[in-house]
Amino acid sequence: MSDSQNEIDPSAPPTGPGCRECDEGGGWWFHLRRCAACGHVGCCDSSPGRHATGHFEETGHPFIQSYEPGEVWFYDFRSGGTGEGPALAEPTSHPADQPSPGPADRVPGDWTRRLNR
Repeated sequence: MSDSQNEIDPSAPPTGPGCRECDEGGGWWFHLRRCAACGHVGCCDSSPGRHATGHFEETGHPFIQSYEPGEVWFYDFRSGGTGEGPALAEPTSHPADQPSPGPADRVPGDWTRRLNR
C-alpha cells in the first residue's frame, strides 16, 4: 500500500474498541475495520451499518486495516485490492475477549440472517 499524499498516518490512534457509529446508535457489528488515515473504527460491509465504507465515502480516506485480532491486512477502497502496510499505532485490534459479532449484549439472536451479503 502506498502512503502517498498522507493517506496513511501510522501515529493516529483508533477511535475505540468498537464501531463508533454503532456504539452511538445502539447497533451491532460483525467485523471491525480501522481507517489508516485517522483511526476511525467502523464496521465491515457484512455488518448492517457498513460504517467503514460510509467513512470512506464521507472523508475519501482510501485505506483501512482489519481491526480483528491477528489480522494485519489493508484494503484500498479505490482499487478494491488488499495488501500490506505500515504498523499502525496501538492497539491494532479490538480486545481479544470482545466477541465477533459484538457487542454481545446488542447482537440479535438471528444475526446471521441480518448480515449483508
